[in-house]
Amino acid sequence: MDDLNKSSLIAVSGLKAQAERMRVVSENLANADSAATSPDSSPYRRKTITFRNVLDRANGADVVKINKVDVDRSEFNKKYDPKHPGADASGYVQYPNVNPLIELMDMREAQRSYEANLNVISVSNSMLSQTVNMLK
Repeated sequence: MDDLNKSSLIAVSGLKAQAERMRVVSENLANADSAATSPDSSPYRRKTITFRNVLDRANGADVVKINKVDVDRSEFNKKYDPKHPGADASGYVQYPNVNPLIELMDMREAQRSYEANLNVISVSNSMLSQTVNMLK
């Protein structure tokens, strides 16, 4: 039964990590079209998330944790719109370095990982229940 508890613990840490990943992706998508408001300001900068394995000494299991949420330092997108209040002297406006297609693919991957972790918890609970029923 200890192994079932470990597998559930690992899966729960995966659920938490993927939920945070979805939050970051959602924030990126929500700000994908937010242009610079003045020529000397910067638009929203895409956020990235990384994970790390951490040993849970109390349970003897490697769990996943958020390593850090950082910003993507790639170039901003530029569009020619000289009438925009955020346009520079050349008429270009800076837009976030967010590619909605990449964000949607990342969200889909996070969703699949989340579902896989839910499945692990479900199977572990089912096995635990069957074990308890056998012992009755």
